[in-house]
Amino acid sequence: MNKTLIALSLAALLTGCNTSSNESEAPAAATPAEQAFEYLTQLSSSAEGIGARPTGTEAETRAASWIQDHLTGWGYDVQNQTFSYIKSGVSKTSQNLVAELKGQSDKVILIGAHYDSTGDKHGSEGATDNGAGVAALLAVAEALKGQTLPHTVRFAFFGAEENGLNGAKAYVASLDDAAIAQLLAMVNYDTIAGGDIVYVHSAHSDEAEYGCADPMRYSHDPKVRDRLLAISELTQTPFAIHPSYAGYPEGETGSWSDHAPFACLGVPIAYVEATNFTINGADGYDGYSQSTNPALWDCYDEGSKSACDRDSETQWGKIWHTQYDRLDKMAELFPGRVEQQLGANTDIMIRFLRDPGL
Repeated sequence: MNKTLIALSLAALLTGCNTSSNESEAPAAATPAEQAFEYLTQLSSSAEGIGARPTGTEAETRAASWIQDHLTGWGYDVQNQTFSYIKSGVSKTSQNLVAELKGQSDKVILIGAHYDSTGDKHGSEGATDNGAGVAALLAVAEALKGQTLPHTVRFAFFGAEENGLNGAKAYVASLDDAAIAQLLAMVNYDTIAGGDIVYVHSAHSDEAEYGCADPMRYSHDPKVRDRLLAISELTQTPFAIHPSYAGYPEGETGSWSDHAPFACLGVPIAYVEATNFTINGADGYDGYSQSTNPALWDCYDEGSKSACDRDSETQWGKIWHTQYDRLDKMAELFPGRVEQQLGANTDIMIRFLRDPGL
């Protein structure tokens, strides 16, 4: 018996088996959470993608094209809505990107996020505000493509939010009464990752806070907020409801983001953001201080949950519009936080759209 031949034959057989096994092991597909962080990196990191997207700049336009390319690549028909607005007496233009996933019902759940940013002069790249919201919506659109959900889902990416909610206002102004009647809910994803706590809000119970042109149409129905809260409680990362503070009852928010024009139309809204309402910030407990991390304060006093010296404090725990609103800084300050919060928001939205309960 030729032992050498047998050994060579056995080796060849084993090698062949291993090769076949390796070839059959395809790499695991990225999860929606992983995809969301990849999209956030591409959009908001100047080292790996676009970076800051100041309103009215070429970078804002590039971001719009980048969003549209992804959506069309997944088979969505994208409506590019160009609009004009006046800022400081000067006419400017921007654009909204809108894609739709037809559902069993013609009633529409609109989920929105603005893609422009501000604070670039301070070093912000708009990761929290609002690359995270855009990234989550893209990951949701990708995960749900081709599926038939209970209601039609409309993905809206708004331009020119930072200088006056101009994209959302233009979109709302383009709707006729029939289109308005189809809107079942609007969910605004703005600053959904980065801050200490992720909250979900409804519109304010006092219409005067929103200053709607037609107060009789205004809706502060909390049902969308409450449904998102209930779904989040089935996960490892439930949303929070902010406590009552001066001027704002528990769980209610003001008119400073893209949900406001929809509430004025009479559409029930929910607004998701990551911040920290337990902090006594520059103007009280208003959520404009995002974190207790000492690096974001000249001096933070844990006992009072405020600045050691309220007269001299300059940072106030803020991330939005500052040098800290960028992925490299966030990774240093809060390792793993952005990935975790972004992934949770992506998962919760997918669950909600599959079972909205509205």
